[in-house]
Order: sequence, then C-alpha cells, then structure tokens
Amino acid sequence: MNEKARTLAINAERLRKRIEALAEIGKIGETGVCRLALSGEDRAAVDLVRSWMEEAGLAARVDHFGNLIGRMAGKNSEAPVLMIGSHIDSQPYGGRFDGVIGVLGALEAVQTMREQGIVPQQPIEVVAFCDEEGCRFQKGLFGSKGILGQWAEEDLARIDKDGVTRREALVAFGCDPDRLAESVYPEGSIGAYLELHIEQGPVLDGANEPIGIVSGISGPLWWTVELTGFAGHAGSVPMPMRKDALVGAAKVILAVNELAKLDPAAPTVGTVGHLQVFPDSRNIIPERVRFSVDLRDIDLARRDEREKALREAIATAAEEGGLQYTITEDTNSDPRYCADWIKAIMHEESRALGVEPRELMSGPFHDALALSYVCDYGMIFVRCKDGISHNPQEFSTYEDIALGTELLYQTALRMGASS
Repeated sequence: MNEKARTLAINAERLRKRIEALAEIGKIGETGVCRLALSGEDRAAVDLVRSWMEEAGLAARVDHFGNLIGRMAGKNSEAPVLMIGSHIDSQPYGGRFDGVIGVLGALEAVQTMREQGIVPQQPIEVVAFCDEEGCRFQKGLFGSKGILGQWAEEDLARIDKDGVTRREALVAFGCDPDRLAESVYPEGSIGAYLELHIEQGPVLDGANEPIGIVSGISGPLWWTVELTGFAGHAGSVPMPMRKDALVGAAKVILAVNELAKLDPAAPTVGTVGHLQVFPDSRNIIPERVRFSVDLRDIDLARRDEREKALREAIATAAEEGGLQYTITEDTNSDPRYCADWIKAIMHEESRALGVEPRELMSGPFHDALALSYVCDYGMIFVRCKDGISHNPQEFSTYEDIALGTELLYQTALRMGASS
C-alpha cells in the first residue's frame, strides 16, 4: 500500500469486510457469486446492505421496483438529489465485485461524511438498483429505468427459464407491481449521478493503473430474434426439403461476429449469448429458435451501419432456409458521454491523491446509462485483473477499490457541497 493509501479518509477495512460478507450470499465455488435479480439470494443481499445503510444513519427503503435506497438528508431538503450507486445482483456465473463496489463504495463515502460531521447542501441517496444485469429476464436496467418511468407491462410479463414472470418475482420479493408509479422520481428531482465500477476490461490492468475516469458508455442494442421453420424427423427429411431454424440461426450468429469485426480498430462488439431451440430433441429438425443479439459501439453511425447489415443478413438467412422471422428490440440506447464538469472534479481530486488517471470509454452498460437521460453523470473505473468479469475469476485488489472509493468520496463531497 502506498503512502497516499494510508491517509485515505474512507475506512478501507470496513469496506473490505462488507465486500467479503456480501460475497457469501449466493457464493459459488471459492470466489464466484450467483445472485440473480429478485431471487431469494438477492433479497438476502438487499436485507444485509440495508442493515449497513441503517447502521450508517441513512433512512433506507426498498421501492416497488426492488431498488434499495438509503437517503442522507441535506441542508436543503428540496434540492435535487445527488444519487450514487450501482447494483448487487449478479450473473449466474459471476464475480464478487461487479456492481458491488459501486454500492458499498457509495455507502462508505456517505458513511464517512456522516462520521466527519459533514452535512451536504443537497440530499444524497445511495442506491442498489434492481436487475441491472438483465440475465434472468433477458432485459436489464429494470430498476434504474423504472424510477425514471421507463417501464411497460411487457417488462412485467417477461419470464425466466423456470416460467416465473417478473411480476411474480417482484411480488415474492415484497414489492407491489401495481404501485410502480409511486416509485417514479418526479422530473428534475435527480441532480446528478455518480457510479464506481470495476472496468470489466483490460485497459487499466494492461497499463498498470489502479483507477480511470470514464469518458462515456457505448450504446447497446439488444434484440430477441426468432426464426421459425418446420419440424421433421432427422432421419427421413431430405436436406433440400428442410426448413431448419437452427441452421438459419447459425448463419445469423456468424454474421453478428463477422460484422462486429469489420473494422479491427473500432470498439464495436457483437454477441449472441442466449439461445433456445424448440423442440430441443436430437432427432427432430429444429422448428423454432429464439436467440439474443447484443450489438454495441461508442460511434452511433457505425453501429447503425452494422445494424442495417445484420437485418439484411437475417432476411437472407430466412429466405435461404424457407424460414419466417421476427426481431424484437429489447434495448436501444445512444452512446452517452460523462459530464465534463464532473470529470474535471475527478481529475482535480485524483491529483490531490497523487494519481493521474486516464479517461477511457465503457463498453459494458451500467445503471449510469439510464440516469444519463435525466441528469449529468460521472463514473470511476477500478482496474480488474486481466479485464476478467462476469466470471468467478473476476478480481480487483482492495487497495485499488479503496482508492476508487476515496475518489468517489472526494468527488461527492465537492458536488454535494457546491449544490
């Protein structure tokens, strides 16, 4: 640990203990976590973090979207809120730090303020947003979009792999899906948003730099594509007569990969990570295949070009295979850039800590993406070993996390004091 780390205002040891305690809920193997949104494990995690919020003197509640919110009063109770947060739900095969350091780092920052006797001008809210990951119901940012009024009945009707709807999961979680409107924030009530997160990429680790300042978030385009052919006996239907939906899907999946690689210098990425085959039998020709498409880029014009080409590839695959197809758009966001004035504060406070962090873009989306449509936002990245995330091998040092949290604290202190 360097000299600067020894003089941090935040309590790094308390932060470490909380991260490790939370990692025990939904633990898989030695270092992994499976804590799906609105599951029993998620509820246990929310209850634990809520207890820490209350211990820190925050007024804590769980809203009807399943968001955990801890509020610290400000001198001006009517001022727009400074919101700081992330998420504590995980991927089914996830790690200990994704989202978690943003929630517990925010809590540590606010608790440090209280212990220092600091009362900000504006209220500060620490938020653990519900279902950022989107893996259980195949659509993420539910809680962060929800508080902005960006939800629909279709979101509640989505089902997980066990046939449970999001509506049913919310009820089991203790929420009331018929009262979601009560949890929507009035326009103008959120003044700014901050988020601390592991990078989930290799840039900082490759450069041997502990933290970075985010410049913007790539715009994600999420589709659900369904191809429909005709089932038949795998042993008797001649190849020229087949309408094999899985063959069509394979062509599209290859197209996603090839289109994303067209410009080797561009940060475009394309992924098919979820696929369902019906009837799912080894000796029946697949009749229907449903799969996800995830296409992202920081350059919207380039992403639009790839989208157009992909639509053409899907149409061609369907025509060649005698298939019908549908494309359902689940998420579509422009690239969103961090506020210059917040980045300026982060750079100034970083220099005071003895570091000069680079600016870098975020390929993954975060709850900040949703909040960016209603307020200015800033993000801090903490390096993770080899850029590994969404994997039990995900790892960041507690020294780096503490440094990122200290920068979050100092930034929030400046923003809260100046409002």
